[in-house]
Amino acid sequence: MKRVLGSMTLLAGFAGPLLAQEHGAEAPSGPLVVNGGLMIWTLFVFVLLLIVLRKFAWPQILGAVRAREAALEAQIAEAEKNRKETAELLEQHKKLLGEGRTQAQGMLAEAKVMIEKEHGAALERTHQEQAELLDRARREIQAERERAILELRQEAVDLSLAAAAKLIGQRMSADTDRKLVEGYLATLEGGK
Repeated sequence: MKRVLGSMTLLAGFAGPLLAQEHGAEAPSGPLVVNGGLMIWTLFVFVLLLIVLRKFAWPQILGAVRAREAALEAQIAEAEKNRKETAELLEQHKKLLGEGRTQAQGMLAEAKVMIEKEHGAALERTHQEQAELLDRARREIQAERERAILELRQEAVDLSLAAAAKLIGQRMSADTDRKLVEGYLATLEGGK
């Protein structure tokens, strides 16, 4: 306020000589010509407008600026908070992703071990079944061989008896004939 009054006094001091010039000769007009009266009124209106603005408009303007500044600070703080939360969530996500990968690798390793065990067990069962089938086939072959040998003996006995009966011309008792031929065949097998 003191500055404003000091400025007005200074202007008033310069205004006196300027007013004297105005009343003397007709002053030239132009954009660079100084008119003292007009300058005083312009300064007076400016100072009056400055006082009115300072009294009524500046508090609202400053309040709006401060409110805007507070809102911006709140937004910056919220953005910083959101950034920190996002960083924490990203860390948690990375941690969970790492744990998931570790678990998946563990599960794959366990699955591979189980597959190898199952493969080994299946292979062992297959070998065992194959051995059982081979044993059974050998037993069946042996049984069939023995049956075939027995049938061949019986046929050989029957043929021998038939041939002997034709040679001798008479029929002997079946039990006696059979014992005689079987004894002969047994001596042949023993001689091998």
